[in-house]
Order: sequence, then structure tokens, then C-alpha cells
Amino acid sequence: MKKPIKPARENISPSDLTFGLSTCKRCLWVKYWYKVTAPMTMPLVGTLSSLQEEYFQRADMPTIDPSLRPGTVTKWGEFVKSKPIQINGQDTRWRILGKYDLVSTNDDGTVGLIDCKVSDSERDSGAFYSPQLEAYAFALENPAAGKAVEVASMGLLVWKPTHTVGDNPDNSGFGVYQKYVAVERDHDNFMRVIGDFIQVLEGEIPEAGPTCTTCQFLTTRNGLDLL
Repeated sequence: MKKPIKPARENISPSDLTFGLSTCKRCLWVKYWYKVTAPMTMPLVGTLSSLQEEYFQRADMPTIDPSLRPGTVTKWGEFVKSKPIQINGQDTRWRILGKYDLVSTNDDGTVGLIDCKVSDSERDSGAFYSPQLEAYAFALENPAAGKAVEVASMGLLVWKPTHTVGDNPDNSGFGVYQKYVAVERDHDNFMRVIGDFIQVLEGEIPEAGPTCTTCQFLTTRNGLDLL
């Protein structure tokens, strides 16, 4: 495969720092150089995420978790874009571009960043999602345009479905167990991860990930004599 002169996209999605590098570097490389991704069908994810985010609009931060600084959720579902990412003191072609879930305006002038999850996965931990949240924080603190803000806290707001609620067809649904998972700031780790990420993108096409189901399907499919 001949590498194009320039990538099809130069904006790095924060979620790719969590799922891209850990899944398949080849699929990641193809996504950025050719803008080709495998189709995904998750019909309820968008609806559940929107309902969760709407529930916490204008919420007081300490009501979400007592550890959070006094403040109010004032922004939600907005895109943020960063200045060019620097590696070894030099600007790269790459920037962060993503849409955060919730951002608070705190009484002390800082902001809080919250990523909403509807999930029962054991990987809903601060360590796993740290690079993703740090990417949003990087864009807020180093914006391509507008005023920079200091991100004082980051965390996951997880809803785990646990039971049904309601007593009639017009008032029924699912109950959830809610937990807030604080994510400690770790800028140094973020720079290591983003450095590795950019190194993968700037190199030649990598090998397929050993557990990548997309690559496994394509290899098997292409190996069939269907003509």
C-alpha cells in the first residue's frame, strides 16, 4: 500500500487514544491516512448517552460527587480543538478535536470535565480512560482559538443498568447504579501516549492487531476463492 502525500485527517479523536492504540494500529493508521473505518452498529448508545447528559445539565457539581469543587455544569456536547501538538518542542501537523460530554464552571474560575458512560464494563476505570480525558483537557487548556481554561478535575460518570422501574406501560424503564470515578491528572503520561500515537501515524502501515476482529475477517474473506 502506497502511503499518501498527506493524511486524510489531521485531527486526533480523544477516544482513539483509549481504543485505537489498544485495539489495532493498522486500522488506526488506515483511518487517519485514508479516512476508512469499519462500520459499527450501536443503536442505543447515542440515545442513552444523550439522556444521561441531559439529566446533568446545570447540575451542581458536589451533588454529582462530594469530592468535586463547588460549581455548576454549564456546557455540554461542545467540540473543542487544540493548537498543534508539540513533540520534542516542535509543532506537529496533529491536533486534538473532540466533543466532550459535560464541563462545569467552578466558583474558583477553574473547570471540571466529566465523561458520561452507560456501561457495566470492568474497564470503566480512571487509568483506562485517562488519555482520553487528558486529550479533552489539553484542548481546553491549549485551544486553537478562544480563551484557555484550567481543568481542575476530570472524571467518569457511570450509569450501570441494574433493574427495571415503573408500574405501567406508560411509565416504565431501567434503573441504574450511578458512580463517579475520579481521574487523576497525568499530563506526562498523556504526552507519552500521544507521542506513541503520532509515531504510529507517521510511520508506514503497521501490522494488524492480533485480536482485531475486523482484520481477521478481512484476511479470511480475502482468502476465500469466491469467483
